[in-house]
Amino acid sequence: MLNIDRRILAHFDFITIILLIPLILTSGWLIFEIHPVLGQKQMVYTSVGIGVFIAVFLLPVRRMLWMIPIMYWTGILLLLAVEFVGHSRLGAKRWIEIPFVHFTLQPSELIKPAFVLMLAYLISRNPPPRDGYGLKDFAKLSFYILLPFFLIAKEPDLGTATVLALLGFGVLFIVGVKWKIWVGLGIAFVVSLPLIYTQLHDYQKQRLHDFVGEKPSYQVEQSIIAVGSGGFFGKDKEDATQAQMKFLPIASSDFIFAYVVERFGFFGAFLLISLYAALIIHLLLIAAWAEDYYIKVVAGGLSLFFFIYMSVNIAMTIGFAPVVGVPLPMFSYGGSSFVNFMVMFAILENLLAYRFRYLYTDTGKKSFV
Repeated sequence: MLNIDRRILAHFDFITIILLIPLILTSGWLIFEIHPVLGQKQMVYTSVGIGVFIAVFLLPVRRMLWMIPIMYWTGILLLLAVEFVGHSRLGAKRWIEIPFVHFTLQPSELIKPAFVLMLAYLISRNPPPRDGYGLKDFAKLSFYILLPFFLIAKEPDLGTATVLALLGFGVLFIVGVKWKIWVGLGIAFVVSLPLIYTQLHDYQKQRLHDFVGEKPSYQVEQSIIAVGSGGFFGKDKEDATQAQMKFLPIASSDFIFAYVVERFGFFGAFLLISLYAALIIHLLLIAAWAEDYYIKVVAGGLSLFFFIYMSVNIAMTIGFAPVVGVPLPMFSYGGSSFVNFMVMFAILENLLAYRFRYLYTDTGKKSFV
């Protein structure tokens, strides 16, 4: 029988788990309301995610840190493989089909944990000076951020690529970079905007045109109707016609926030956003207080993941951002994103619970019998 050492439990972060549970339970409930078959599948994804969380948490992560570059470069090779043997869907080449078993992998999802861990690995081996990283170190770290960005953007999947870039540079901001570099980077980005626009695909340009146009796209228009019809306390399931009568597109994934507002109104939306805010702030506090750069980067990276995904998804839903395939984290329907987040949370919990070396001694090993 598994007997967890009390010293491990003493350093386990229960607050994060307490904040995640209502997200997961509410998500499963609403997805089942929208589409029972998808709800059943989401229950399977949740079970798999919990199993993966337990398995990763019990691994001796700190003894396996040497594997991080292997994981990162394997992810890069898979992204390169997409270009040559990738499987296309709806005009995007993002998947690799495994022969004989008819199972597909999406390398842009698989690389996310390795991406965060690679930043932690590099920063831990070369911590920033008191006044922050200089140009040379910033350029080196930027290479590891921009390499997957360009490979994923080429698929094309500009939404995921942009999230990774924002996450990577956000982590560097948390860790510390000289302010002059940020000013120069901001000026370079603004100047290059016309060039960036010319490199966009036609459907990406169309999304921008829909966003700045007087009339929103059909998807956003139906989403705004759902949001507006929810009132302060929302509607019963039978009266939530935007989702139940299939007017609201992709109600279980990309536009699930609109269904939340239709069902539970402004009050429910406020509670959901407050829950996300509490989780993000909690993770940022862990990152701020941690002296261990692995904990700092993983906690900071998770907080940025949640903030970026949540902000873009909600802004998209109410017409304040272009429509991109960015899910509401740990809430929208889908297995790969959910399992990825569970992997990263398990790694963070492991780093926190086992952050003292004595827990890896022979005495510590006796706690698992």
